[in-house]
Amino acid sequence: MLPDLGWMDAGTAYFEARVRGADLERPSRLPGWTGRHVVAHVAANARALGRLAHWARTGEERPMYASAEARDAEIEDLAARLDGATLESLARETSEELRKALGELSGARWDALVRTAQGRLVPASEVVWLRTREVWVHGVDLGGRFEDLPGELVDALIADVTTLWARRGQEPAPVLRPTDRSPVGGRPEVDGLPEVRGTAAELAAWITGRGPAPDPAAPAIGRWL
Repeated sequence: MLPDLGWMDAGTAYFEARVRGADLERPSRLPGWTGRHVVAHVAANARALGRLAHWARTGEERPMYASAEARDAEIEDLAARLDGATLESLARETSEELRKALGELSGARWDALVRTAQGRLVPASEVVWLRTREVWVHGVDLGGRFEDLPGELVDALIADVTTLWARRGQEPAPVLRPTDRSPVGGRPEVDGLPEVRGTAAELAAWITGRGPAPDPAAPAIGRWL
């Protein structure tokens, strides 16, 4: 299935706009990470997803990362070694390389199975969503807001997180009740399950670890990724 790259392209522009002129020495919204770490991660992620695009195009298996430790070490190395301007250029260049690699996929190659960093086998078309959520959410980490995101993308992000909860069997997985639109994601109303209300943007910020719970009755939740 040929995916729509529109959200990914718009998110790339959004992320790059947050990087330009930013003080990358400041802490980001991710605990323990400065802006330098965020930009280094987004650049490394583009390279990693490019390896999946190569896998899909050629059939030659290329994992995203050699290991979780190798991923973390690459981010720390780039963040420590490169100055802000070089990191900004690297993020832009690797995004362009990924976009070109995805543009080389066609037809059945989009359906070729590749493995994510979490170990899931997915069609190559899902690489577009994996990159989409990276650039938009990390743009928020550099001073953006979930209110900046297209409404349908916020809904897709909420559905993505709640699907992950279900896959993990995470309990208690709350029922999410957006106050500014019809319910998205979460579960149908079930007796005994916690219910959390807030705007869709507030809920997305909370469940991705980028903001407080919008409802004082919200339960503790685990990590997103």
